[in-house]
Amino acid sequence: MAAKKPDPYASLGEFLRRQRELSQLSIRQLADLCGISNPYLSQIERGLRMPSSMILQSLAKGLKMSAETLYTQAGILDPQETEDSDVVKSVMHDPQLSARQREMLIDMYRSFRKVNESEESA
Repeated sequence: MAAKKPDPYASLGEFLRRQRELSQLSIRQLADLCGISNPYLSQIERGLRMPSSMILQSLAKGLKMSAETLYTQAGILDPQETEDSDVVKSVMHDPQLSARQREMLIDMYRSFRKVNESEESA
């Protein structure tokens, strides 16, 4: 029996809901921050709608995370082309960190990787 492929709409919705909860925001609060309606955000979180890249960018800003992360979750960017390593995933799902702390740790991690990559190629 073939394994069922995960629904990209549902996985994006679950990811967004988790990030919203980690940021301690209600659906209404995040919708207001992003300039979208509560029902529309609810539909996205339940996997019923796929938001446009502009809405994803707005959601990323409201959740204080990189739009690249949401684009990857939505299937807009190829995960092989991003540096979404296990470290980044762990930081993004750590409930003990605030959204700002998660963003800062990921930025630091990525900058360390860029420095090391440039030193390796020199």
